[in-house]
Amino acid sequence: MTALAESLKRRIAATGPITIADYMAECLLHPEHGYYSTRDPFGVQGDFTTAPEISQMFGELAGLCLAGAWLDQGRPPLVTLAEPGPGRGTLMADLLRATRGVPGFHDAIRIHLIEASPVLRARQRETLARFDVIWCDSVQDLPEAPLYLIANEFFDALPIRQFQRDPQGWRERVIGLADGALSFGLGAVTPFAALAPRLADTRAGDIVETCAAAAPIMATIADRIARYGGAAVIVDYGGWHSLGDTLQALSGHGPADPLATPGQADLTAHVDFEALARAAPDVAHTALTPQGVWLEQLGITARAQALARALTGAALEAHVAAHRRLTHPEEMGTVFKTLAFHPKDTPPPPGYTR
Repeated sequence: MTALAESLKRRIAATGPITIADYMAECLLHPEHGYYSTRDPFGVQGDFTTAPEISQMFGELAGLCLAGAWLDQGRPPLVTLAEPGPGRGTLMADLLRATRGVPGFHDAIRIHLIEASPVLRARQRETLARFDVIWCDSVQDLPEAPLYLIANEFFDALPIRQFQRDPQGWRERVIGLADGALSFGLGAVTPFAALAPRLADTRAGDIVETCAAAAPIMATIADRIARYGGAAVIVDYGGWHSLGDTLQALSGHGPADPLATPGQADLTAHVDFEALARAAPDVAHTALTPQGVWLEQLGITARAQALARALTGAALEAHVAAHRRLTHPEEMGTVFKTLAFHPKDTPPPPGYTR
């Protein structure tokens, strides 16, 4: 049993069950025992591999997407290029390399990374040592300026709450103790006014997830774009309408019990893209687009063919496998979705339709 597990058990014994959101926040960001606070979880030696770690093509095409939006909006002279939850800095490094040839883009951008983990900030400094980077604690710290933002697998790590439909209303799914072990349970029946609209499309036993942290973050991003211009590209797994239990834990590149080793496994949940869109009424958003379709529309196949010309043997096989993993419907191509936000009077960023 981990030190964090013992701490949580003492807390629950003293004050009662906690929400899943409280549990996720402790597991991921506890200053001493939190998952992201204490380690670099990415890559083969970590617990999961994100798209930028699979192939340079992902970050390159994301960069060209944002640079294309910058061109379409008249090349504003001083803009914020931002990434929340930037991991090792791999995506940003690939983005910056791919956009070197876009005239004026690098002169215009000021790079901002939003990162809470001191371990990952140190890794990002190494990856992006050649660039001037400003680190922020939250999106609220971003400058009042045009904003071009990429968020890959950021919103899925924000704490969620779960509510189970009951014939008389809603019961929150909580974490308490059973025989001295952490265990899921249900709170008392409560109306939960914010969930009243979901009574029409759910039935007894259904679970609906909410993410209180997502809306203000998205609203801040949208506010910058609405007032100053820019674009935000969100890539994550999820769908348009929350329904069902999607809380999951990953450890050693495989699924794990979310309650087994608090602080030592990654915890995530599917992103409700509809909720993100509702939080950004003052900007336009694109159609929700599968990652594979988006990458194909940005030209990933042509890029893959160009890179393949210099490869042979095992390197070529790995490259072909990476292209498939990013785009194929049976791999990341449809599980991951992307949604972009832009000013209402501008076209959508490259790779998207309205």
